[in-house]
Amino acid sequence: MTFRSRLAALPLLACILLAGSAQALDYRSVAGASAILYDAPSAKARRLYVVGQYYPVEVVVSLEGWAKVRDSRGELAWIEKKHLSDKRTVLVTVPLADVRQAADGNAAPAFQAEQGVALELLDYGSAGWVRVRHRDGQTGYVKITQVWGA
Repeated sequence: MTFRSRLAALPLLACILLAGSAQALDYRSVAGASAILYDAPSAKARRLYVVGQYYPVEVVVSLEGWAKVRDSRGELAWIEKKHLSDKRTVLVTVPLADVRQAADGNAAPAFQAEQGVALELLDYGSAGWVRVRHRDGQTGYVKITQVWGA
């Protein structure tokens, strides 16, 4: 292999290496009324706190029966996998999020959601917006900077 052909292969090699190291974020939500988060993957471990239904988490490690998850504050804890759902939700992180009827800051308001409220993630809107549904059934678009878990 000549120097020139090696040099030409470098961009392809870089793409392969980057694609292999890139991973999609694995977001889940809490199923059932509540779940306990622990400091280790065991029901005998220290209980850290309880989270409610639809609370979004990011799975960072998966073991048999347990998942290490990150919450909206960046804290890590363990949860039994049986308490996780594939349903995608986001958590409002600002004091009051304005949910609009369209993915536009000038669109009419659909509703407002307070900090800590979990909203079902329906779809990704135009750049910087996600379409959400409140548990009461109202839908709309919220700025991605006002929620966590997208």
